[in-house]
Amino acid sequence: MTATSSLVRLSGVAKAYGATRALDGVSFDIAEGEIHGLLGENGAGKTTLMNVMYGLVSPDSGTIEVSGRAAAFRAPYDAIRAGIGMVHQHFMLVPTMTVAENVLLGLRENPFWRRRDRAQGRVRDLAREFGIDVDVTRRVDTLPVGVQQRVEVLKCLARRATVLVLDEPTAVLTPQEADELATVLRGLRDAGRSVVFISHKLGEALDVCDRITVIRRGRNVSTVAAADADEATITAMMVGEGVAAVAPHRVNADGHPRALTVEDLHVADARGIPAVRGLSLTVRAGEIVGVAGVDGNGQAELMDALAGVRMPAAGAVWVDGKDLTRASPRERADAGMAIITDDRRLKGLAPGLSVAENLVSKRFRREPASRRGWLKPRAIAAAAQADRDEYDIRTADVAMPVSELSGGNQQKVVIARELSHARSLLVAMNPTRGLDVAAAAYVHQALVRARDKGRGVLLISTELDEAIKMSDRIGVMRDGFFREAPPGMRIREGLGRLMLGGRSTP
Repeated sequence: MTATSSLVRLSGVAKAYGATRALDGVSFDIAEGEIHGLLGENGAGKTTLMNVMYGLVSPDSGTIEVSGRAAAFRAPYDAIRAGIGMVHQHFMLVPTMTVAENVLLGLRENPFWRRRDRAQGRVRDLAREFGIDVDVTRRVDTLPVGVQQRVEVLKCLARRATVLVLDEPTAVLTPQEADELATVLRGLRDAGRSVVFISHKLGEALDVCDRITVIRRGRNVSTVAAADADEATITAMMVGEGVAAVAPHRVNADGHPRALTVEDLHVADARGIPAVRGLSLTVRAGEIVGVAGVDGNGQAELMDALAGVRMPAAGAVWVDGKDLTRASPRERADAGMAIITDDRRLKGLAPGLSVAENLVSKRFRREPASRRGWLKPRAIAAAAQADRDEYDIRTADVAMPVSELSGGNQQKVVIARELSHARSLLVAMNPTRGLDVAAAAYVHQALVRARDKGRGVLLISTELDEAIKMSDRIGVMRDGFFREAPPGMRIREGLGRLMLGGRSTP
């Protein structure tokens, strides 16, 4: 690609934070009218590179060109004036304002509080021009997540963006919403706009993008045409070594003992509003049961109730034949229940403690970690080093703070700790959220090993592809209810329909 065909070009961009080089001479270009994927492991430098392009981060060296002319972005305002817009993973909308008000908020030439009808008409025309289906009069807090994302895109277009950066745009979307977003992006491309598409979902990126650039450890690996690549090729570029894909065989655990039984469970959220409403499900020993669904449908409250940090209003929870409905987290752990939470930093780890202390935090009351109430530091260190080697935790010293490990290695600490005492049941919620391909593959392998050792596994995941791939049985959680997928259902389409509240079809 020649320089004249590049709408935006970054060349030799470098950025260091202390001794850590986040970017080491990275080059990246976006052509007019293309969807360009930017892929890489966690920590590869993707976010830093896009923050440079959007004016949020100043590079130590390197250049930026827009339409062949040198540019310097001191703040996002400069990037926006140059035609670059960014849709962040966490939307920046005012929930109590309408679509039109959010789109035009901050634009001095569009005082919607004076000429509301005219302002709404302009946003409606803009949406129609780019084929974006949205009611401009609706309040944002009444819209589904997928429609809110379209509002963010309209905000960029209203500011005359010619390049849109989308960071993990389908992370919280149903399959149908993701397909609708792909249609919107292709429409933008056909209208001459350019899109940078950042995603961990390789199949999705290959389907949506025209070209894909992979960076690894702050350096360019390659830029390829999506039509000439596949998932194995892109994975090898991202991690630099082979990653064993997990394709677990399906098992039929009918007749196996029940590891988990949930009966007519009712749980309220922090505001006292019902979040789990009459949920019932079973997990048998030696199977993985998947619970799919969009965030915010009661999954967090279900997880809290199973972990013992939120008491249910009604219903029962049985683990390995024991009634643990109102048991404490410690009593559940002693009963052989393990929990992998959705937020390893906030809920899964004690960041101020060492790797070793986190690893033994559920077994420090018994031998060999302690004796007669006295901790045994050498035994704790030895046990932690054994866990480090068995679970491939990348640290030279188990005495270092766990907060200094990468996200993937922190998750390995959680897995090692939980599996070390889990005898009957493992409950995992979004266990690969925020992890790169290699780390996610490791987590999947750990879940399969737990199942194959006879433990029951309940996998609660908002990543539909993950839930489908990993589960022996699967269902959907919506509005606090759980509905298992019937035999013979077209899984992806049917689950997506259930996630949206419709009926499944075989």
